[in-house]
Amino acid sequence: WAFRRLYLSESQRRKALPGWLHEYNHHRPHSATGRKPPITRLTNLSGQYI
Repeated sequence: WAFRRLYLSESQRRKALPGWLHEYNHHRPHSATGRKPPITRLTNLSGQYI
């Protein structure tokens, strides 16, 4: 993720990380989870107790 685009500073790169992590874990389909985002594999997240 850090090398996908040019960041003008380390600070700018660090600010981009939370958005990238959210996209990666919540929206990116993954073949190992049946084309679902990785977050769908977690069931003990706060507010999601079954």
